Amino acid sequence: MQDTLSIIKPDGVRKKIVGKILKRFEDNGFEIINPRYINLSKEEASEFYNIHKGKPFFDDLIIFMTSGPCLPFIIRGENAILRVRELMGSTDPDEAAPETIRADFADSIDSNVIHGSDSEQSAKREIRFFFG
Repeated sequence: MQDTLSIIKPDGVRKKIVGKILKRFEDNGFEIINPRYINLSKEEASEFYNIHKGKPFFDDLIIFMTSGPCLPFIIRGENAILRVRELMGSTDPDEAAPETIRADFADSIDSNVIHGSDSEQSAKREIRFFFG
């Protein structure tokens, strides 16, 4: 079993698709652990996404992630990191495979409804960030 972190971003919460997204993970055999709504501060969002600091999209990402509540949660399952990323689809919904979360619900590369850890190291760091 492997744990990874996912976040339903503010656009996903605004669209009222949280239940649909969580159901996709559960339907694929994952356990959802400790989902909770939070409002990230600018400082928290900047710390979480510090890997992107200095990139052209960083400021807009921080504004977006602090624009409303989001829902971080842990996903547990076999080969969770890779399988969750497959279920989410490409960051750019125009390039996402059919029937992935981003293909079905995201509006753009900037408003793509969900985040998922990209490696075991990132998953550990991101889970610690939100859940201690």
